[in-house]
Amino acid sequence: MKFITLSARLGTLLLFAVCGRSLAQVPGAPPTAPIRQYIDSGWSTLSRSMQECASLKDVKVATAPILYLPADQPIPPAVAALHAGCGVDVERLPRVIHQLGQVLPQELPRPGLLYLPNRYVVPGGRFNEMYGWDSYFILLGLLADNHTELARGMAGNFFYEIDHYGALLNANRTYFLTRSQPPLLAEMIREIHTADLKSHAPSSQAWLTTAYAAAERDYALWTSAIHQAGDTGLARFFDVGEGPVLEMADDSSYYPDAIRWMLAHQAEGAPYLVSAKAGDTASCDQKLTAVCRHAEVDGMRLSREFFRGDRAMRESGFDTSFRFGPFSGSTHQFAPVCLNSLLFRYELDMAAFAKELGRGRQASRWRARAKARQAAMNRYLWSAARGEFVDYNFVTHTQSDYLYSTVFYPLWAGLASKAQAAQIERQLPKLELEHGLAMSGDVSGMQWDRPFGWAPEVWFAIEGLRGFGFVADADRLAAKFRSTVEATYARDGTIREKYDVETGSADVRLAAGYRANGVGFGWTNGVYLRLLPTAPPPATARSAAAPAPVRNRPSAAF
Repeated sequence: MKFITLSARLGTLLLFAVCGRSLAQVPGAPPTAPIRQYIDSGWSTLSRSMQECASLKDVKVATAPILYLPADQPIPPAVAALHAGCGVDVERLPRVIHQLGQVLPQELPRPGLLYLPNRYVVPGGRFNEMYGWDSYFILLGLLADNHTELARGMAGNFFYEIDHYGALLNANRTYFLTRSQPPLLAEMIREIHTADLKSHAPSSQAWLTTAYAAAERDYALWTSAIHQAGDTGLARFFDVGEGPVLEMADDSSYYPDAIRWMLAHQAEGAPYLVSAKAGDTASCDQKLTAVCRHAEVDGMRLSREFFRGDRAMRESGFDTSFRFGPFSGSTHQFAPVCLNSLLFRYELDMAAFAKELGRGRQASRWRARAKARQAAMNRYLWSAARGEFVDYNFVTHTQSDYLYSTVFYPLWAGLASKAQAAQIERQLPKLELEHGLAMSGDVSGMQWDRPFGWAPEVWFAIEGLRGFGFVADADRLAAKFRSTVEATYARDGTIREKYDVETGSADVRLAAGYRANGVGFGWTNGVYLRLLPTAPPPATARSAAAPAPVRNRPSAAF
């Protein structure tokens, strides 16, 4: 795919906030010492609660801060104090929510923060709320740094979201009330429970019982009608909202940039465009949001179908790439490798939890679900010609040929056979660059494509390769990731959201989308800590649900 050229293209403005000493300023210290100090202090810097005014700030929208509580919840004293001390409005949602879409963002007078009872860690940069999949990688770091109660509180917040907002949300803002994020709650539970067992926490079993019930409801979302990938038996990403997302209000050029590219590349872009003369019914309701009103170029607008794909892409966490068509505008038409690998592992986690809780029949049902998913993935997603699991378009009944770093998820999940794993490992040279693992084989100008590398994908790839015995590959990727983080930290004293793994820098230049490179940064902190040579091994081994290989992992605590 050719590199996108847009008139709006800008280089990323680096935020040279010096949040620690450079390596040269610490004579005789190990190279990781300053970064460990930075990360340790970062957990406090990045933590939020309903008792702090900083929690309400949202640079993504221009409206005054507001806090929303569930319709049936009393106002806690901490919230009353927040109202008095910060001068923010406090409102209740208009009705009790049992599932996504029962309260839509446009029903509310203005977008705001959703109440959560416990302290939590935010990613950093423009992301000042608790995110669905970011939190898993943040939690890995918190547990490595012995912040178990903070990690447990974050899991408790997700249980609260499921109970009061209908799902584990993309993040706790009202404009996320229509979608979730990649399903990693069971893995969070596994990590916390393992830490409890190691510390002989007396409440571990009772906590697991509560966590198991919440995870059952979270899992049910991914097997409900809206997330079914046709008749494949697999899952897809889907957002129940319509039109452009409200959180793009601070990047008003994104949708126009997409239109400009599609106009310049008619063969690929035409299916996503409609004439502005066709009216709101063919695109989005301009009366509802300024984001929609701005999304017009040369008399052309984006189709409603594009916005469905755009929203599904944001639930996937990979916003933005060209993995599912231009600007991933067809995400909702695919059964993705990543999502179904995560759900396979979710099912095995739940089987293990059920077994520990003495629920043998439930454990058997979870294993049967995992086995069925593995069979469906082998039927629809495995490409013998390519030697990898690929994304499957269940509308056109075709497999994707887009090489993506999610190729390693089936290794992490433990669903590949030994023969499949050997073929998947051969894809590594196509994605491994001098300074780390690239997201894809294509340069699109988007942040979730080549040449950019991200902590989550590094984690899945390394743990997957190591689990199947490709130790040299795993160690090499881990060393490259640590080296890139350390070199960038030495230059400007920060840890970033993402890196250019061709140059080994944080100078990330994008054609469209989130052009900044957030400082903080939660998931990079967590993965860096867990990839240090002295880090504890992950709690990830499990019994296979089907003919999966015996994995080279420590025995699970349960």
